[in-house]
Amino acid sequence: MTKIKIFIFSLFICSVLLKTNTVKAQAVPAAEENIPYLVTFGADAETSWGDDDFNQIYFFLIPENHTEPVYFRVYDPEIGGMNDEQKGEYNTKVNFSVYGGFECWSNKDAQNIDPVGKFDSGNLLASVNFDNDAKYDNDWYTFGPFNPFEGEMIEKFGGRVFKVIVTGKSGDDGNLYRFFLSTSSKENKEVEGGNVFTYEYTFRLSNDMNDISQIYPFADDRTISVEVTNFDWDNDGYIRINSVAKNGMLCDLSSENQWIRNKFPISDREKNSSLEIQFIKRRTELVKNNNVVISIKNQYGEALPFFSIPIGGVPVYTPKIKMKAIGKKKKN
Repeated sequence: MTKIKIFIFSLFICSVLLKTNTVKAQAVPAAEENIPYLVTFGADAETSWGDDDFNQIYFFLIPENHTEPVYFRVYDPEIGGMNDEQKGEYNTKVNFSVYGGFECWSNKDAQNIDPVGKFDSGNLLASVNFDNDAKYDNDWYTFGPFNPFEGEMIEKFGGRVFKVIVTGKSGDDGNLYRFFLSTSSKENKEVEGGNVFTYEYTFRLSNDMNDISQIYPFADDRTISVEVTNFDWDNDGYIRINSVAKNGMLCDLSSENQWIRNKFPISDREKNSSLEIQFIKRRTELVKNNNVVISIKNQYGEALPFFSIPIGGVPVYTPKIKMKAIGKKKKN
């Protein structure tokens, strides 16, 4: 193979890898998070199974300059297949609803970690109930197409926001699923510059004891301290916080059906950057099918968003080194 052919081939491989990594980053959970599934239980489930309120809200951010139709794709939305958590006979119904328009995001109740008040604010654009239907087992259901202008324009995000609410309507089984923000109804194709975020993350941990998962909350310039909350950890290893200024600070851990809150100061270096919350599984004995809820608030009690693609990139700890100039001794 000539040098020019090798050069062209190398460029091709690099472009494929870059494109693949970008596409994976728009999945929810993102590949970099190393989380297998989101989980929502039916309304009749026990909260001790790892879902505190049987509800999840996700916001899909479309950049202002994107004018082509968008699609919100859900992998395995039905409840009854090999990926879901069965409790007796499958009897669960879960609703997926898409919202846009005025106050879709800007209504304060929509940004709350609890589904109270007008959390379903905005214009209802689509709504589908899923139950034990093998048609969507290990397959994709696509919402859309949606005109980006149907979302709510949010200047601070530089784009338009849609909201997807997942609600366990009845039954007691766990629905495990994933999202993808796409420009295609048939396949997962990235929305360039798009992102996805939530204020409360309810997810399934891996069953591999060697796995480490991570999620990325964003601390804005108003944040001087954070309260990190975990629910129903079930003695599955430990949780630690990383940032540009924190190197693996450990959290107190919740037991079954319990909330635990941890407070940490935020330094000036950490403002306007993402933090990293890591989940390191227990290595001595496997805790299988562990579902966990995580949220984080600032000093005002406002929930901070977890972005699928961390704003500013994955934080890297940089120790603060003080240097002192050494001058020459004066001669007597």
